[in-house]
Amino acid sequence: MSLETKIMEAMKVAMKDKDTLALQALRSVKSAILLAQTETGAKAEISKDEELKILQKLVKQRKDSAAIYLEQGRTDLANPEMTEASIIEQFLPAQLAEHEVAAIIEGVIAEIGASSMADMGKVMGLANQRMAGKADGKTISGIVKSRLS
Repeated sequence: MSLETKIMEAMKVAMKDKDTLALQALRSVKSAILLAQTETGAKAEISKDEELKILQKLVKQRKDSAAIYLEQGRTDLANPEMTEASIIEQFLPAQLAEHEVAAIIEGVIAEIGASSMADMGKVMGLANQRMAGKADGKTISGIVKSRLS
C-alpha cells in the first residue's frame, strides 16, 4: 500500500474519531506529497525516498517549532506540535538506536578509510544513503564529527 493510500485511510479514521489534531497533521502530509508531485510535472507517483524525505522534513519542522515554543515557555503551543510530529512519525520506518547508527558509521569510516574531518562529506554522504529515513541527520552528523575529530 502506498504512503498516499495509508494517509487517506488514516484521514478517514481521524475524521470519524473527530481528531482534529491528527487530521491537521495528515492533511499537511497529503499537501506536501501533492506539492512534490506537481513540482515534478505530470509524474503520478513520487519515489519512496522522496516520500521519506518529505515525512522527515515535516517531523523536523514540528519538533523545531515545539523547541522554540518551549524555550519561550509556551507549552500550550508546543504540545500540539509534538503530537503532530508523533502522528507523522508513525508513517516513517522504525528509527535506529544511537548505538546502531554509530556501528554503521564505524563501518562506513572503515570502508572509506576516513581519518580526519576533511573526509566528513564522504562519510556523511554514504551514511545518509545507508540510513535513509532510519536516522536523523543531526544524530548522524554528531556521531561522524565525534569519530573523525
